[in-house]
Amino acid sequence: MTESDLKVTNVDFLKSQNSVQHHTDAYETTSLVVRRGQAFLLQLTLSRALRASDKLALNFSIGERPMKPLGTLMSLNPRSTRDTGGWHITVAKSSGTECLLSVTSAADAPVGKYSLSVKTGSNVYKPENNTIYLLFNPWCETDIVFLSNEAERNEYVLNDTGYIYVGSVYSIHGRPWNFGQFEESILDTCMYLLDKSKLKMSSRRDPVIVSRAMSALVNSNDENGVLLGNWSGKYENGTSPMEWIGSVAILQQYYKTKKPVGFGQCWVFSGVLTTVMRCLGIPARSVSNFNSAHDTDENLRVDVYLNEKGEKLKWMSVDSVWNFHVWNDVWMKRKDLPSGFDGWQAIDSTPQEQSQGIFQCGPCPLKAIRDGEVYLPYDSKFVYAEVNGDKVYWLVKEENGSRKYVKLNVESQSIGANISTKAVGQNRREDITQQYKFPEGSPQERASMQKATSYLQPSGLVPRSGFGAMRTMSMGLDNVDGRAVVQEEVVPKSGVELAITNEKPLYPGEPIEVVVTVKSTAAGSWTVALTGSCQLQSYTGKVDASLGYINETVKLEGKSEVRVPLKIKPDAYMKALAAAEDEEHVHVTAIAEIQGTPEKLTKEAALSFEYPPIQVQMPETAKLNKDFTCAFIFKNKLNVPLDNCKLMVEGLGMFKMATFEEGDVQPGRIIKSEVICTPTRAGEKKIVAKLTSNQVKTISVEKAITITH
Repeated sequence: MTESDLKVTNVDFLKSQNSVQHHTDAYETTSLVVRRGQAFLLQLTLSRALRASDKLALNFSIGERPMKPLGTLMSLNPRSTRDTGGWHITVAKSSGTECLLSVTSAADAPVGKYSLSVKTGSNVYKPENNTIYLLFNPWCETDIVFLSNEAERNEYVLNDTGYIYVGSVYSIHGRPWNFGQFEESILDTCMYLLDKSKLKMSSRRDPVIVSRAMSALVNSNDENGVLLGNWSGKYENGTSPMEWIGSVAILQQYYKTKKPVGFGQCWVFSGVLTTVMRCLGIPARSVSNFNSAHDTDENLRVDVYLNEKGEKLKWMSVDSVWNFHVWNDVWMKRKDLPSGFDGWQAIDSTPQEQSQGIFQCGPCPLKAIRDGEVYLPYDSKFVYAEVNGDKVYWLVKEENGSRKYVKLNVESQSIGANISTKAVGQNRREDITQQYKFPEGSPQERASMQKATSYLQPSGLVPRSGFGAMRTMSMGLDNVDGRAVVQEEVVPKSGVELAITNEKPLYPGEPIEVVVTVKSTAAGSWTVALTGSCQLQSYTGKVDASLGYINETVKLEGKSEVRVPLKIKPDAYMKALAAAEDEEHVHVTAIAEIQGTPEKLTKEAALSFEYPPIQVQMPETAKLNKDFTCAFIFKNKLNVPLDNCKLMVEGLGMFKMATFEEGDVQPGRIIKSEVICTPTRAGEKKIVAKLTSNQVKTISVEKAITITH
């Protein structure tokens, strides 16, 4: 080897400079993280000054067997104009032994972990940490995940905290959730999932394929993915789904053990999938659908069977309506579809039904759902049925040892209500129902429903994910000469209406006081037979206890109303509330039969319990790398003890998740816990706390603090 041989003695990845330009400075990793389709700089130190005759090439490789024809090995020569799969390199500056190179990857390069080596003549230099992570780039106009609005990019790609909306349609509350896509080892977990997906490298260019694969890998049903779903109400050998306050602990545990983590329910699956998508650079949001239909046979109809007391007969219902269901929207162009279906796409990692033999769902264009174009991939028919459909109530009567079914009524506007996500740049709920469906009852909505029903068919004939050459068939929809028809709602003739309200907030340990109001809006006199039941249910509609009944005959004269109260004493429900491991709500069903007419009405309401708050005490601002104290104070204002209390707290970029075992907290008792916080990142940061106990499954709070330099 001669003096004149050119050697590389060092490569500086200029991490701090590049990562600010690429919006990747928050990732906790020692390696360089950049986004595709955008230039980054590398500083080479050479054994001597660069000459015109020198051969210099930068090799970027990805995957187990990198090859040039497959686009998994790029050999970039600053002096060559040869096309290298859309990658470019130029000498930005050269002085003495320092050489500054500018590298731009292709805007459709496969995402993942690349290795860099530098070849000079016959010498190859491998930097000590030669890994470069390449991500999707919503800032780059030629990347198909491009999102033009800066505020939206800040929310859907860079925000590492947020809310997931839960509760019931008339009582929605935001549960704080830490996405934590920049925390330690989260990026490596996402890279591990990409490898585990067994996707070809060429498929890793495409966010449609990547997001679909991740919807499968966040559940553990097929490939030993991240989360084990559990709706049994028994969570002994894992963590109850109520206890998680974010995705970080789940993904870190998974990466460490490489085994599925117990346990998840829909909001946990969605929270983790938002983290994975944002981490990879695909804009994403968690979306909650209230009164979500889990319609197992694609007939756009959910049948609800009630007995003569007004109790739901769970064993008869295959379909169900969940109080809420949470999935995700991801933002991308759909080059694989006819034009017009770019933008938000629904994906869902909660394992409900198989699609192409795997528990995965989406991406499905919101526009396809809204317009009733349910033949478009992927799984549009399944998502359409979650947000549209009629709810048909049946009364099951036992007569002479056989069952008789009486159709009570049809609700055509209750399924898919108040579809919610966190607003951009604000800590409030945004209603995005209009992105999923036209206004209920509008001509466009009816046209969309007619179009959708024309594509539905008995399941089992056609896989629900691909483009379908669909036959027109009717499943359970009223049938007219072989065509599917939209169920029309039965309009009561008498003008009698039902309403269910709670007189005062529901606090555990206090009596539950509910009122069913029977109201006449027209002249005439009516006798109404009113039956009703009150049950404790989980969010999926699983009945955990029956609490009380109404059985009364009500007389109405002219325009008038009668209020029928139902009061349930604490001892009638507190045992069941503490025994259930899920967050329960009070479900009231009422049936009114109007005597002398065939008319029957039904009404359902899900009422949520309210809890005393957690107080957070800390300064409003703090300095980078300077400690401060944060205190959490909780006073049990309920008149029942809270057994087995646990307080979980987490502050991304300030302190790791901590758990305080508080034991049993008697009525009136105050508990106080403190953590020392060391802020490592500037900007607005949030601290999230959650208290769980046997009686009260989850009380959450969050507080923001501004960290300055």
